[in-house]
Amino acid sequence: MQLLLIHSDYIEFEAKRPTKMAEEVEEQARKGRLEEALCAFIAVEKFDEDDPEAVISEGAKQISDVAGQVHADRIMLYPYAHLSPNLSTPATAVKILKGMQEALSGNYEVMRAPFGWYKSFTLSCKGHPLSELSRSIKLGEGEVVSEALKSEAKAVSYWKIMDLDGKLVDADKFDFTGHEKLKKFTFYEISKARAVDRVPPHVELMRRLEMVDYEPGSDPGNMRYYPKGRLVKSLLENLVLDKATEMGAMEVETPIMYDMEHPTLKKYLDRFPARQYQIEADKKKLFLRFAACFGQFLMGHDMTISYKAMPLRMFEITRYSFRREQRGELVGIRRLRAFTMPDMHTLTRDMGQAMAEFRKQYEASIAVLKDVGLDLGDYEVAIRFTKDFYNENKEFIEGLVNIVQKPVLIEMWDDRFFYFVLKFEFNFVDTLDKASALSTVQIDVENAQRYDITYVDEAGEKQRPILLHCSPSGAIERVMYALLEKAAREAEQGKLPMLPTWLSPTQVRIIPVAERHQARALEVVKELGFRTDIDDRDETVSKKIRDAGREWVPYVVVIGDDEQASGQLAVTVRADSTPKSPAKAKMSVDDLRKRISSETVGKPWRRLPLPVRLSERPRFI
Repeated sequence: MQLLLIHSDYIEFEAKRPTKMAEEVEEQARKGRLEEALCAFIAVEKFDEDDPEAVISEGAKQISDVAGQVHADRIMLYPYAHLSPNLSTPATAVKILKGMQEALSGNYEVMRAPFGWYKSFTLSCKGHPLSELSRSIKLGEGEVVSEALKSEAKAVSYWKIMDLDGKLVDADKFDFTGHEKLKKFTFYEISKARAVDRVPPHVELMRRLEMVDYEPGSDPGNMRYYPKGRLVKSLLENLVLDKATEMGAMEVETPIMYDMEHPTLKKYLDRFPARQYQIEADKKKLFLRFAACFGQFLMGHDMTISYKAMPLRMFEITRYSFRREQRGELVGIRRLRAFTMPDMHTLTRDMGQAMAEFRKQYEASIAVLKDVGLDLGDYEVAIRFTKDFYNENKEFIEGLVNIVQKPVLIEMWDDRFFYFVLKFEFNFVDTLDKASALSTVQIDVENAQRYDITYVDEAGEKQRPILLHCSPSGAIERVMYALLEKAAREAEQGKLPMLPTWLSPTQVRIIPVAERHQARALEVVKELGFRTDIDDRDETVSKKIRDAGREWVPYVVVIGDDEQASGQLAVTVRADSTPKSPAKAKMSVDDLRKRISSETVGKPWRRLPLPVRLSERPRFI
């Protein structure tokens, strides 16, 4: 399918006379006009005939994304064969055009010009940077597009805000005063405007800090991690693993690829809203996992489980999971095609135990993000459920809102079209007003049956568990993105950006004033421990201090004649400083050690990822 998308002041048409392939339409449908509309000129192509439903889903999504970007509430669908020389049959074209009209009508006022007629039209293009866009939709040969993805474009969502009194208010009627980030998040979710139109701040930061970079030799959305980035990523992985273990989870490891023709997996693929990477080997069609569900559920199928073991939790750091995200949505480390997802699945006896566990994991996810460096004020909450579940469990939902003590976005459906009846996400809203899900938990009511997972109850009878899907932090790369975007926002507010001390690649930078002070600098490195390095480059002290600041080093120690004689350290403390007023203090090595220990206690630790002397380090960027 080829799309030409034009944001217009108005678009009007009149069908003059039919061709041999014209669809039959009523007289009143042969002319029309829309004001302030996104006009989608569409050519349905031959290969769209392979999976019309998937094309409808993807076409509707692309149009909806652009409508969200340009804030259009009206959409004109206009058949336009001139966009492609390889057209589908008229029957397929009409089917897809009608399907897209139906899919979009739930959220927009949609008008469709008739297919196969000679038409005149008049259009006034707005002329702003996003007013003329094109899209080419070509689903890969044999690509699996799940029924969940197809249903997602057609599903009708009721968007509400739940306030602290438990009242549900229509999103467009809620007073967002004092809740600006919630307002931005709500618009983002309703508009489905996922594509980005400019580079977010974290991209410059991830490169300048020599953490992460694009890999031109790979598929987009697959990144390279330099030593500093790998260190931060590893520390975050270890933190989430430790927290999952504290929650009682058993760590497992499962394969990264699976047989697409496996009967159970084939059914599950249709219930998960993701696109897969596919490969062929030994005459088998395989797909790369997009979560740990497959392996952990197959493992659960083979296990013998007593009611005494429940809730039973399995956990894996999936390095990597793979999803074929749309190219226009890939930017930096916010949305990737290969990512590391901490993935925990819990087997519970019944819905009552599942809901109790859901609440525990909700609270645990808040604690995990706080340990990472993200507080409740840094993200917004979305809770999604079916209408039936809400009507039966209103007090439970209200309790979740009470925990975070702020209004939350609610998405409610009349019917369940995914495998879950309840889900929450914590969503970080960045400086471009884009939202990205971090922690999440879902109550799954389908897959115990699908995977034939059972447990033995008190009477010795086999029962089906209720399953929970949980990522206590969300994708590790997305946590890194959120921390960098948070730092960028703080810089805009006049603060010094930094990572938490326990995550900082260099925790202490020692700057000897002259060569005669380097021996003392080495002594301090050994006495202090932690990730401490020495700037022994042939540069001025002032430049070394500036460079340490650009690297966000939490503690910068300058050693000159006075410090060498007294044994005291001249320390600049970044957390206490402002851009124009560095916070300086005199400390002993022991004082500094105690301070850093208090900031890193209970957190994972790894050694310095680079040579101690800066003169011995390579430049990565």
